[in-house]
Amino acid sequence: MRMEKEQRTDRPIISAFSLGGFKVDDGVYRALLLTPERADGWEPPALDALSVDAVAPLLALAPRPEFLLLGTGATLVRPPVAFTRAVEALGFGIEAMDSRAAARAWAVLRGEGRWIAAALYPLS
Repeated sequence: MRMEKEQRTDRPIISAFSLGGFKVDDGVYRALLLTPERADGWEPPALDALSVDAVAPLLALAPRPEFLLLGTGATLVRPPVAFTRAVEALGFGIEAMDSRAAARAWAVLRGEGRWIAAALYPLS
């Protein structure tokens, strides 16, 4: 899917995604950690083994993100309860959805200037 670039924010923008990955600026990433300032490739653990350590760079962001957007891959899979509780115990909200929806939500929310962070699992 190709996404239009009409947001108010200048970076990072997910401009397209496919089974090969997410296109952000001049790079393509199979899995992705996103902050309002940067996009980094990510080697995520199996979703059922997801821990706070795997997303620590996002939770260390200053100022703190409004919430963590979690893209769980090709379909919505609920993250482990222990992960959700640990993120919430640190004072962060978490929104889980499939990674396509998360990529679209990232574009809309960042276009509104929202200060969020995202972790996107691969689509394949």
